[in-house]
Amino acid sequence: MTRWSIGDLARASGLTIRTLYHYDEIGLVVASERTPSGHRRYTVDDVRLLYRVRSLRALGFSLEDIRSMLSSADSLHALFEAQLAALDAQALRLDQLRSRISGLLRHDDPESLLSTLEMMSVYESYFTADQLTSLRERAAAMGPEAVEKLKASWLELATALREHMNKGTPVDDPAVRELVGKWDALAARFHGDDDGIKAAAQASWNENKAAISTQMGWAADDGLVDYVNRVRAAE
Repeated sequence: MTRWSIGDLARASGLTIRTLYHYDEIGLVVASERTPSGHRRYTVDDVRLLYRVRSLRALGFSLEDIRSMLSSADSLHALFEAQLAALDAQALRLDQLRSRISGLLRHDDPESLLSTLEMMSVYESYFTADQLTSLRERAAAMGPEAVEKLKASWLELATALREHMNKGTPVDDPAVRELVGKWDALAARFHGDDDGIKAAAQASWNENKAAISTQMGWAADDGLVDYVNRVRAAE
């Protein structure tokens, strides 16, 4: 009956001798036999076990998970479900990262790119991972064209409201209140009227007005957001 030395098995499996030693030491794949001089000899069953381990490692399972899977067939289904969920989450993160990098590549100006990176850092300091995921998923569901149209509509509203602010239009003026209502409706398309997201956005604005104003195309915070807040309070 065929027996394999550790060197033979390393060459046949593509694994290193160090890896095979480690598997033996932790009791995962142990050579069933030893020569009189103490050298390991692997049997057919040992080799089959090793290939199972290698296949499970290729699927991303940890050695501890593999040990559990091999010791109890009942655990296979649950571990595969957990691994699938982890891979789904990783795929979502990668897709989000890809979208962010793709968006960054649209900035030809290095200064604009650095400004965008700065704002990404600011937002990630105020929004939770779940909130950021929700915002990105909403933007992705709308599609880039719809997002750009919403941004254009918002800029039109901001311009109209700024004119009222500069003219000193009272905050309880019906025309101003209508514009702010449209402003809030557009914002809800992004944050889904989530109170947690709105609170995080307000906190981010309060502490980073100048940077956010510049990112939005304003030379500096000119009091527009405060004016909009006063209109809301007057309703």
